[in-house]
Amino acid sequence: MTMKAILVAGGYGSRLRPFTHYTQKTLLPLHNRPVIDYALGTIRRAGIKDITIISNQFVGQIASHVGQGLPGERIHYVIEEEPLGVAHALNLARPYNEDARLMVYFSDNITTIEFEEDVADFMASEAPPGCLLIAREEAHPEAFGVAVMDERGNICDIVEKPANPPSNLAIGGIYMFDERFWDYLDVVSNERAESFSISDITRMYVKQGEAKVLSVGEETWVDCGTPDALLQASIMAKEGKLNPNPHR
Repeated sequence: MTMKAILVAGGYGSRLRPFTHYTQKTLLPLHNRPVIDYALGTIRRAGIKDITIISNQFVGQIASHVGQGLPGERIHYVIEEEPLGVAHALNLARPYNEDARLMVYFSDNITTIEFEEDVADFMASEAPPGCLLIAREEAHPEAFGVAVMDERGNICDIVEKPANPPSNLAIGGIYMFDERFWDYLDVVSNERAESFSISDITRMYVKQGEAKVLSVGEETWVDCGTPDALLQASIMAKEGKLNPNPHR
């Protein structure tokens, strides 16, 4: 089955003000390239050629930078006119992505992980392959969704930004979902309304035993949503640890 990607690049970028008053946060410089190039590089190196980009009033800035994409790609732009939550933003991308398995990529997350093999396995699976989460050990995981593991080392729940984390396994903002994603989104967004988070969907897969956790080992990701994290990622990019290019 076809694999597509949704790159979620909305929001106000309030943690990065004043830089985001006039610039979309994914166009801020990360070493010598904009942040979005690193996210797109990860998606492209995974072999995905159909990408929907969701953004705010600055979507035109992104479109001017990314354009129609590389040869053989399909790039779709969707404007989120006002921030009404993750479920609303994802539904804006729905018309381009109902007939496929998905990578949902929250653009703040810049990673050293390569997904080519995982995407190939996901596409090749005859049965719906569930969902794939990335996780790393984090000393202070309170700012993330946190995995709850059972005695056999399998994920049994996800707790969103807990005050008392049940483990040190933080879930990153890059996900892979099978073709049931939209059905699950409908169910949980109706139940949760404005309190919806992406963890509500992953939790449905978890409860059915259909979620896998990819432990990143020595690889990592950086949430570039704050000035300090953006600086950290810039240093990593300068050192060659982050790759904005479409090919290895």
